[in-house]
Amino acid sequence: MSKEITSATFVRSLNHGKLRQLSDFLDPQDCWKKVLVDIHKPNGEPRYTQLHLRRFERLVSMGNSPTMELLHDWGTTNCTVGELVDILCRHHLLAPASLLLPDIIKVKPVVQHDAPVQQAVSQSNQVTLVIDQKEQASECPLPDSTTEPGEEEPDDTGFYIFSYDRLTKMTSNFDERPTSEGGQRLGEGGFGVVYKGCFNGKQVAVKKLNCMDDISPQELKIQFNQEIQTLKMLKHVNLVEMVGFSSDGDHPCLVYEYMSNGSLLDRLACLGGSPPLSWSRRCAIAVGTARGLEYLHVNHHVHRDIKSGNILLDEASEPRISDFGLTRASAKRTSSTVLTEKIMGTTAYMAPEALRGEITPKSDIFSFGVVLLEVLSGLPPVDNNREPQFLMEMKDEIEDEEITLEDFVDKKMEDCEQPAVEKMFSLAQHCLNERRGRRPDIRQVMNRLEDVLTSSSLEQLNSESRV
Repeated sequence: MSKEITSATFVRSLNHGKLRQLSDFLDPQDCWKKVLVDIHKPNGEPRYTQLHLRRFERLVSMGNSPTMELLHDWGTTNCTVGELVDILCRHHLLAPASLLLPDIIKVKPVVQHDAPVQQAVSQSNQVTLVIDQKEQASECPLPDSTTEPGEEEPDDTGFYIFSYDRLTKMTSNFDERPTSEGGQRLGEGGFGVVYKGCFNGKQVAVKKLNCMDDISPQELKIQFNQEIQTLKMLKHVNLVEMVGFSSDGDHPCLVYEYMSNGSLLDRLACLGGSPPLSWSRRCAIAVGTARGLEYLHVNHHVHRDIKSGNILLDEASEPRISDFGLTRASAKRTSSTVLTEKIMGTTAYMAPEALRGEITPKSDIFSFGVVLLEVLSGLPPVDNNREPQFLMEMKDEIEDEEITLEDFVDKKMEDCEQPAVEKMFSLAQHCLNERRGRRPDIRQVMNRLEDVLTSSSLEQLNSESRV
C-alpha cells in the first residue's frame, strides 16, 4: 500500500505512476517549462539555465517525458511536494496540483491577475510589473477600415487603411503558390503568412495574420494593435516601414514596404541559389541591425523577437528590423524589466530571463548574440540533425576547445580576416552571457561592431594594395 502524500513528502519519493500522471498534464503545451523557470536555488538564483532547458526539450524528440526527467533531477535536492504544489498553483496548474494534494487545493486561494495594470517600481532597479497586457493594448483602439476616408491618401497617422477586399485583389486572392512558381506567397512571418502585392505602382508585402493553437483571436488582435502603435511612433532607416493595414475582414492584415532580398536567415542559407554574403556585407548588416536596435532601446522599447528571420534586406542589402507584434514599452517610459505572464518569442534566441517571462533590453542583446553567431558561421540557429542542435551551444564547444573558431566560420566567405572574426566572436560571447548584468548594452554593441566594420574595411584596402 502506497504512503499518503503530504506537503512534506519528498518529490523523489513519488512513485512512477504518480509522476506519469503529472507528466500527462504538464508535457502537453510545454507546461513543464513554467515549473522549470520557477525553481530556484537556496540563494535565490534560478536552478536551471537555458542550456538545461534545451536538454530537457531534446527528450521530447527521443520519446521521453521532460516533466519526469525534470522532477527526477529536482528531486535530488530534497524538494518537497508542498514546494511543487506552490509552483503549480502560482501558474494556475490546479489539475496536476490536485493530483498531489487534493484537500489543500480545494481551499487554497488562487491569486487572480485581473487588475488592469499594477506597477511596483523599485528605487534600485526600476522594475515594472505588468499584470495584464490586454488592458495595456486596448488603450489604443483601432480605426475601422469600413469607415476609411479613402485609399488613395494616407490617414493622419501616415498609414493607408485598406479594405480586406482591396488586399485580396492586390495579392491575387492571396495566391498560396510561392513567388518562385508565379504565385504571391513570400513566406511565413510572426503570426501569419506574407504575400507579395502591388500598391500605387510599388511592390508591397502583405502579412495576413492567422490564429494559432496557442494564440486566441483576442491575443492576435493585441499583436496586430501593438505592431501598428509601435510603427506609428518609431521611424528609423533600420526599421521596416509600414504602409498600412486592414481590420475589416476575417483576418487582420499589415502592409509593409517590400524587401527584395528577403531575410538575413535566407541569405545566409543562400536560399534560392542566391550568392553567399561577403564578410564586409555581413559586418555592415550587423552594424545596421545594431543601429535599429539601439533606436528601439533609446526610445524605451524591447523588441522581444530579434532573430535573423526578422532582419529583412532591401535591394541594397541594407537591414530592416521587422515583426513588432511582441514589442513592449515600459509604462514608465524607462528601459526597465517588465514581467509578463505569457512567455513569447523564439526559443533558439531566448535569454534565460526571457524564459521566466521577464522583458528587458538585455534580452534583445542575448538574441542578437545568436544572430552574430549566424553571421559568423552561416548556420541556422537550430538544426535537429546537428549536434549540438542549438547554435548557441557551439559557442561553448569553441570555448572548451572542442572545435576551433576557424572550423566554425562560414567557408563560403572569402574576404574575412581572422582578427575581425575574433572581435565579432568575442562580442557574441559577451552578448550571450547567462547573467544579463554582464552583457553589454546596445550602444556598446554598436560601437564594437562599427570597430569590426572599420578594421575589416582597412584590412580589405591593405589586401588590395598588396595585389
